[in-house]
Amino acid sequence: MSIENKFSIIILTYNEEDTLQGCLDSIKWCDDIVVIDSFSSDNTCEIAKKSGARVFQNKFTDFAQQRNFANDTIDFKHEWVFHLDADEHFTNELRVECNKRIEAYQFGAFLVPAKEILWGTWLKHSAGTVYQMRFHKLSDARFEQFGHGQRECDLKKGLGKLKNSYEHYFFSKGLNQWIVKHLKYAAEEAENEQNVSLNKIPFGKLITGKSYEKRRVLKAISYKMPLRPLLKFFYMYIFKLGFLDGKVGFRFCVMKSIYEQFIILKKVEAKWDK
Repeated sequence: MSIENKFSIIILTYNEEDTLQGCLDSIKWCDDIVVIDSFSSDNTCEIAKKSGARVFQNKFTDFAQQRNFANDTIDFKHEWVFHLDADEHFTNELRVECNKRIEAYQFGAFLVPAKEILWGTWLKHSAGTVYQMRFHKLSDARFEQFGHGQRECDLKKGLGKLKNSYEHYFFSKGLNQWIVKHLKYAAEEAENEQNVSLNKIPFGKLITGKSYEKRRVLKAISYKMPLRPLLKFFYMYIFKLGFLDGKVGFRFCVMKSIYEQFIILKKVEAKWDK
């Protein structure tokens, strides 16, 4: 029995000819797929159109701006939208849950967990569960930029949390691309870190806050910690049981430690440039 589709899907792209088809294959059931492309120079747009997606182009400033552009500009078939990236895949369980949440309409926006996949392995422990607001009613939420990612804002009917995950194949473009991308992210994180002071961190959220609020406080605290790369590795590999993810888990923890060093080096570089 076919399931009635009740939401549109937005995909952000830039030179994604090697990854986009897998994403599109996971959402063949969706009757309103919209691709927001940042002027790709490869065959991304052709692949999207061949799969029946509507393609729009907009200059990329940041993730929040690009997602808000889609929300504000496109005439969607449905009142609800789900935001995906080209290296992310939908699951049938997530689709069913989204439709049920629309029917219930207890919240106007939802945090959605991601399964981080590296070299075919789900990083269940070392990557943990990362939530982002990706599913919402168009009139009930917007995005704001924070660091190299985005957060929810302008919530009209609260923020819920979904149980089922989408799959994130974050290493799909290989090591070179990962390094280039994370150097860019590190520069954004280093700039954001300058705006964080200890007396403005809401430590009380560590006790009373929701899981995503606790995670944000811990991230703010980590900005002020010495030996951050080393602490990051031991936190992920030992405290979060990353060793249970095997060799891939170990390598991922090393990569995240290197990323912390990138942020530190970008801070040093910024000081020398002044």
